Amino acid sequence: MAEVRAWAAGLEEVHARIAPRFARSEPRERVLAYVRGLLAPLERKNSWTLAERAGEAIPDGMQRLLATADWDADAVRDDVRDYVVEHLGSDSAVLVVDETGFLKKGTKSAGVARQYSGTAGRIENCQIGVFLAYATPAGRTLIDRELYLPKAWAEDTPRREQAGVHEDVEFATKPEQAMAMIGRALDAHVPAGWVAGDEVYGQHARLRMMLEERELPYVLAVPVNQHVIATLDGKLTELRADELAAHLPAQAWKTISAGAGAKGPRLYHWAKAPIRPLEAERRYWLLVRRSTTDPQDLAYYLCYGPPRTRLGELVRVAGARWAIEETFQTAKGQAGLDQYQVRRYDSWYRHITLSMLAHAFLTITTADAGAKRGPTANPPKS
Repeated sequence: MAEVRAWAAGLEEVHARIAPRFARSEPRERVLAYVRGLLAPLERKNSWTLAERAGEAIPDGMQRLLATADWDADAVRDDVRDYVVEHLGSDSAVLVVDETGFLKKGTKSAGVARQYSGTAGRIENCQIGVFLAYATPAGRTLIDRELYLPKAWAEDTPRREQAGVHEDVEFATKPEQAMAMIGRALDAHVPAGWVAGDEVYGQHARLRMMLEERELPYVLAVPVNQHVIATLDGKLTELRADELAAHLPAQAWKTISAGAGAKGPRLYHWAKAPIRPLEAERRYWLLVRRSTTDPQDLAYYLCYGPPRTRLGELVRVAGARWAIEETFQTAKGQAGLDQYQVRRYDSWYRHITLSMLAHAFLTITTADAGAKRGPTANPPKS
């Protein structure tokens, strides 16, 4: 019973944090009911079911909250970010960029198109959201979001107007959206030690350059044909990532866990090789991951960081990227991230932001409870 009271008090505290963003009392009160509904064990979490749980006969109020009520979703996003940093902030945190798909029917939802969805593993009719996650040992959750608007959408004025896409919204690639979100986090002084991302972001030179200019280390996945410059046999040589990996001596490989998985530690063989040797004031490496069972199964990462960065630290950051997949799963399963029925551009941002708030609350509540319990006397063996 005490835990239930503490949970309710915590949610009221979170509501008090965002309440000033709502000028009128009706949306101010309804947003609490909306977030409570997102946290409730409902099979579906849309305006109808959330309204029903709140004791409302029709969904008009919930729909109005997402469509026409006077509030700024970006301001609430900033509140979510500050709330997360206040409770989970760490100088060793990893900012993880990744996207997830939202399967949709029809052609009118903002940004919907037949496009590749990593969630489905194939081309589907869907929307794509690009997210920035904050990963620490205490917990991980989402702190920023952008709706990817395909170029065909960005150039279709009638379609944009129908979906409520603002005139100042221009086409931006996913890496460019990631750069904007990372920039916002750094400008807000979010403590972080690293950035991680998959190949979509790793092979984007401007994103890597931005991180280097802001002196933020990174571990970013790249494709096998990524070209790097390294010293081989005393000579500077440009070669592909897989070619450099083939030159690594046997003693360079270490078996290291990249974090806990569903079936135990994620054990791989790892090695790093220095690259870009002419950059005297900075240190760059190619990090290579090899399967323990299939020597032909390799993955590659471009890394930038402090000169004495150990292999284990690069592996830790590379492993943190996988955490965002689990974060998407819990945000969808427990906080209704993908269970919306809106078509308009602003409405997408509003629902996603409130779902992020709900997931952050769950993450922080779980982390606080774990901290109060302390370490178990006999921790399970890995």
